[in-house]
Amino acid sequence: MDASAMPKVCAGFVDDIVVEGNGGPGTIYTMKLNPARVLKSEVLEAESKVGKLKSHSTETKLEGTGDGSCVAKLKVEYELADGSSLSPEQEKTMVDGYFGMLKMMEAYLAAHPAEFA
Repeated sequence: MDASAMPKVCAGFVDDIVVEGNGGPGTIYTMKLNPARVLKSEVLEAESKVGKLKSHSTETKLEGTGDGSCVAKLKVEYELADGSSLSPEQEKTMVDGYFGMLKMMEAYLAAHPAEFA
């Protein structure tokens, strides 16, 4: 991943990317997003905790609600490689993963309140 290209390619959406590591396994990419924007991503042919995915797309939108708070809206669309549907356990795994990600974002923003002021 060329992290330096993202703020140029996604100007107005991605303000900066901080890379911790050498780009190999375990590298952490922190994206600093422009507030009040929508982040969309799409992955084709991926292996995940819920199985092999033919496609997977997400749309995340943070909407300010006033007084330093916001509501996160997340839309997920997926297609399993074998054409089946997710079981209730797999759905829970996927939802728990996204809630975990949102909790990490919330913790980061709480620890760095001036960053998006």
